[in-house]
Amino acid sequence: MITPLDIENKKFSKQVMNGYSVEEVDDFLDDLTLDYTNNYKEATQLKAKVEELTQSLEHYKTIEETLQSTLLMAQTTAEDVKNVAKQQAEQIINEAKGSAQKQAKDLDNEIMAKKKELEDVKKQFDMYKAKMESLLISQLELIKDINKDNE
Repeated sequence: MITPLDIENKKFSKQVMNGYSVEEVDDFLDDLTLDYTNNYKEATQLKAKVEELTQSLEHYKTIEETLQSTLLMAQTTAEDVKNVAKQQAEQIINEAKGSAQKQAKDLDNEIMAKKKELEDVKKQFDMYKAKMESLLISQLELIKDINKDNE
């Protein structure tokens, strides 16, 4: 690539006849050097800017990939937490059902024991009542016998 310095240092051979005006060529080269210098500086600045923007783009692409990975990991973690919570809830429910069934069975056993105890008490009462009746009958017979003897 031709640099502004190359243009400025360019020398043309002078011809005696039918040659260009040295003054016009020098003026034109001065104008060309000025424009080319401005364009060269602008191109250099734009290349630097493109490089900077490319690096920024790569940086932001990396950030985007990291964010996407983080989001995916967060979603996976949320699903895992949800599944664990669901399993724990099911376990708690099953334990509660088991406990309730055990308590119901224990209460049924206690009710059966109390019914048996009640039946035993009723039998004892019936036996006591029969003994008392028998005693009363024997006492009544004794009183009748005493009354007969006194007559």
